[in-house]
Amino acid sequence: MNYEAFYGLKEQPFAITPDPRFFFESEQHMGALIRMQHAIDSAKGLTVVIGDIGLGKTFLSRKLLYQLQIDENKYEASLLIIIHHEISAGWLLKKIGVQIGIESPADDKTTLISQICRKLIEIDEAGKKAIILIDEAHMLQTQDIYEELRGLLNVEASSHKLLNIILFGPPELEKYMALDPPLVSRIGLKFTLKPLDEASTKGYILHRIKVAGTEKEVFVDSAVQSVFIHSKGIPRLINAICDNALLEGFLEKKATIDAPIVDGVAIDLGLKKQ
Repeated sequence: MNYEAFYGLKEQPFAITPDPRFFFESEQHMGALIRMQHAIDSAKGLTVVIGDIGLGKTFLSRKLLYQLQIDENKYEASLLIIIHHEISAGWLLKKIGVQIGIESPADDKTTLISQICRKLIEIDEAGKKAIILIDEAHMLQTQDIYEELRGLLNVEASSHKLLNIILFGPPELEKYMALDPPLVSRIGLKFTLKPLDEASTKGYILHRIKVAGTEKEVFVDSAVQSVFIHSKGIPRLINAICDNALLEGFLEKKATIDAPIVDGVAIDLGLKKQ
């Protein structure tokens, strides 16, 4: 038996993979989704989502992508994840070309930009909006990259921009974007994520437990309070604490998770001093 079966769960509720089913509609995360959708539908061009590590930027990007791809007749949306900073503006342009449907992006930059412009016009004429989501955007660290993004944002029809770009990154993203002040001046919308408060932390835990298969009170109130204290409302830490607490509770054969279990896990994770 594993802890899922012990607690009446069908799956692990605090897995780190960004499964849209587990998206918790906190006030701020729903606010971010609504703002991003508004920015796309009103063709703002450039949207920036800022948040420290673990606050749910990646989850937001996946949730938004999931929503956009459901309505494939209205949106042409894709996601780029930047995994290292040693990339060139040319590499990024090629990736964007592939993401919007160019089968053979040219090596020559001038030709490639022409291909991208033609494709964006084609998407627009089909009645769709083109959206590129870029996660870990702080890995874009050179001025020429931001200059090229600015150039793409300048591609317009008579009344609207043909490409929407949404950048997700930690606060240092703003430092790199500042390499190109004209791009910063083109930001149509910016949103900064903050940690969850205690009430939202409780809602987050209950939601994920329910999605995983049970409405039983697995975490008692004192345990939830302890999770909030040790995690400081950071979703990634909430997941780590709760997953380890469920395992520990299972090993101790505890019907529910209480504060002492959470406190012990927090010590093991280095979040609380002994």
